[in-house]
Amino acid sequence: MIITVLSENLTSSDKLGSEHGLSLYIETETHKILFDTGASGLFAENAGKLGIDLAKVDLAVISHGHYDHGGGLKTFLGINSRAKVYLHQRAFETHYANRAAGAKAYIGLDETLLSNDRLVFCGDHFAIDEGLELFSGVKAKQLVPSGNTDLFVKDGDAFVPDDFAHEQNLIISENGKTLLIAGCAHNGIINIIDQFKMETGGQPDYVIGGFHLYNHGTKQNEAPDIVDDIGKFLLKTHAQYYTCHCTGIESYTRLKAIMGETIHYISTGEQIAIYM
Repeated sequence: MIITVLSENLTSSDKLGSEHGLSLYIETETHKILFDTGASGLFAENAGKLGIDLAKVDLAVISHGHYDHGGGLKTFLGINSRAKVYLHQRAFETHYANRAAGAKAYIGLDETLLSNDRLVFCGDHFAIDEGLELFSGVKAKQLVPSGNTDLFVKDGDAFVPDDFAHEQNLIISENGKTLLIAGCAHNGIINIIDQFKMETGGQPDYVIGGFHLYNHGTKQNEAPDIVDDIGKFLLKTHAQYYTCHCTGIESYTRLKAIMGETIHYISTGEQIAIYM
């Protein structure tokens, strides 16, 4: 399996753009998958430079209803005429974030796309086929990112705290091994892994995703003791981790000090070869 980072906060090449967002292209034995579309059409520009034909993608997943993961959806639907796009049934709720001086900024998806007949709306567990499944419904039990307090859903005229029920995670199973892909892990990466264990009865062999240990709105990193506790937990799972995007470099550096070669940072243009 080959995973290519199409867009992320950093870039590995001055020929490829970067942005606050995430988009991954995944080739398995049976599928060509797009996981998230970043904040804009940048993922498609980078794909072209990397020789990746997005028209041949056979399915796409949007991890949750924030612009930095689904902002390029309209671009993808224009490039690719056949792939189904799997989103949680609450992904198009109106999502907002705190900004300076108490202002609220809309950070949701493009609502004009809601009626597109290629969108597939998923519940808390959705099996795409034998090797691909999605799960959500993760409960924020412990070591939850503090940046969540700046994120909301609009309910009438009121802004209520986002419970991130719209965030789904992808499991890819191949040759007896599993890869777990999370978008931002808003409800906590360790809670997602606990939910994975409940869903599958085991631990993932590989994990890719952002861990939301950096608050993009306030430019603040997660508390060091929280990051350390997360690192200690992840190390005990014996999985291989690849992180990016909303983890933040400072928090990643702390995780790396604890987890060593079991965790790596991946940036735009990088490829991971996973032998499943």
